[in-house]
Order: sequence, then C-alpha cells, then structure tokens
Amino acid sequence: MTGHIASLWRHPVKGFTPERLPSARLEAGGYFPCDRLYAVEDGPSGFDPQNPAWITKQKFTVLAKIAQVAKARTAYDEATGVLSASAEGQKSFHGVLTDEGGREAFADWLAAFLGDEARGLLRVVEAPGHRFTDHPDGHVSIVNLASVRDLEARSGRPVDPLRFRANLYVEGWPAWIENEAGAAEVTIGEVSAKVFSPIVRCAATHVDPATGERDFELVAALYEHYGHMNCGIYVSVTTGGLVAEGDRAAFEP
Repeated sequence: MTGHIASLWRHPVKGFTPERLPSARLEAGGYFPCDRLYAVEDGPSGFDPQNPAWITKQKFTVLAKIAQVAKARTAYDEATGVLSASAEGQKSFHGVLTDEGGREAFADWLAAFLGDEARGLLRVVEAPGHRFTDHPDGHVSIVNLASVRDLEARSGRPVDPLRFRANLYVEGWPAWIENEAGAAEVTIGEVSAKVFSPIVRCAATHVDPATGERDFELVAALYEHYGHMNCGIYVSVTTGGLVAEGDRAAFEP
C-alpha cells in the first residue's frame, strides 16, 4: 500500500507547540530529531538526569492533564537552544533551555501562566540522549490521515490531526489499515522501519490544539465507532535516511 508523507512535526518540549519541518534525517534505532527533548515536571516526578529512565506523562505538564498548556505558543531554535514562548496576558519569554538558568526561567514563566492549574513545583528536565516519549520505545509515530477523516465522518465533527501529536502524517493509505499492521514494514522516503505498536489514545486528544479547550471526548468516540482506542502507529527505524514532505510512504503488511 503506497501513499506519501503529508507533513512532518517535532515537539521539542513535551506537551507544547508542535513545529512543522520540511524534512528530517532519521537514524536506525533513533528518535525523531529534536522531539520531546525537554519536559516540565508538575511536582517531583522521580526523573534522575544522571540515570534517565522512562516516566509516565502524568508526571509532567501535558495536555492530558492540563488543557491550558495548548494556549502557550512555543518555538525552539535547535542551533542556539533558545525557547520562545508567548501566551495571552503574559510577557513573552526567551531563554536558553540548554542552560540551567534558562530552564528555571521558563519554569517560572510557565508557573505564572498556569497558576492553579499546576499541581506542584514546575521544573524543566532533560538528559543527553533521553526523550520524554509516551511509550518507552516510541521513537517515531505515524498517523494515517484517512483514518482521521473517517473518524470525522462517523462522529459528525471536524478533527484536527494535530490532536494526535504525531511525527509523520501520511496520505494515501486506506483508513485504519495501520491497525492490521502487526510487525509490518514501512518505507518512508529513504527510511525503512518496522511497526511495533498501535498508539492507544488518551485525554490529550480531547484538547483542541488551536484553542486549548477540552471540547471533544475523542477516546470515547474511537471506542464507540470502532471498538478500540487506537489511532496511529509507533515504528522503529531499521535503515536510516532522509524523509521529506511528498516522499513515498509504503506500507507492507
């Protein structure tokens, strides 16, 4: 089954603004570039930068827990480490997240913005080589846009694909073919990858990424119409290379 890559996205700070890319270079066994580099603790999470390990997203300021996070607009400059952030009623923020002082300053800015929505002391965390993915092995995520449109049709309302916070969105695959993947092979641009898990959705998808409002119980809609809560797949890259918008995306069950 052949389609094409419609768009590529990274999420430098977990839970915050996705950033569109024209292309990306993926490495065998590696994560999507500049994706989930940082996360913001909402109270102590137990994360140890000296011994980094996977921790559930509920320990962080993510949409599943705090819808207001979507109302903060962020942009990350990978070359300089500078994060820019803005939100209505807040003074704009610019700080270097590779520096401890910059991370503390962003946590302070975010605490002022979130107010009582935050449950504990906020702290920006990171560790070299570590990524704050929802799945311990969730290196790269793909969403089939035909599946999103089928959900729209069945639920009778528009569904912004960015609710799913994927790295790659694909056009040209039949709706829900990804749920038949098993250990399917996927070829995207120059990259070969193996499907290893469906993506089970959570309350983060209930939040409109444009408004920051929790306005649609999408997980319930998935279960009502399909009997499952999946939308998208995680893949592990087996052969690295360049992927770009418009590149071929082949699915081989």
